[in-house]
Amino acid sequence: MKKQMKELNKKSPKELETTLKEKRGALRNFRFQTSGSNAKNVKAGLALRKDIARILTLLNNKK
Repeated sequence: MKKQMKELNKKSPKELETTLKEKRGALRNFRFQTSGSNAKNVKAGLALRKDIARILTLLNNKK
């Protein structure tokens, strides 16, 4: 977790926004996979939500 925060702290707000869009898209795809019972790693959704929260926190702190 500390590695992720260090990597995210180095990014500019624009890079964080693009990463946020990618993570949200991945979470959307994950939700569709779980509804169709195609998800293999159920904990991936939790990790994606936490990553999105971290990015949003950094964006709000940088403003």
